Amino acid sequence: MARVKGGVVAQRRRRNLLSRAKGYRYGRSTKRRQAHEAILHAGKYAFNDRKDKKTVFRQLWIVRLNAAVRENGLKSYSTFMSSLKKQDILLDRKVLAQFAAKQPEVFARIAAKAK
Repeated sequence: MARVKGGVVAQRRRRNLLSRAKGYRYGRSTKRRQAHEAILHAGKYAFNDRKDKKTVFRQLWIVRLNAAVRENGLKSYSTFMSSLKKQDILLDRKVLAQFAAKQPEVFARIAAKAK
């Protein structure tokens, strides 16, 4: 069996790895082994943060809604949401928070229905 030299392929593999590690500090951007490890960790953090982003935004919407609800004379966020469900108003938190921030008169009408 003939000998196969893998220099070109190995070089390409290293180049791709180091290009993904561009911008990392110290040896993580220049040394193959450190770069590989850094990329693995970065991928793990990126995956977890994509999941956490959903939780963070939901918390933000709830805080904004609670402030807007109290401005409109209701007791709290939880009572507002329960009264919306009883009234069969099926708007999600994201839309309600956008109304509260950008169109307070629309939110005030929704809050009045919820009372």
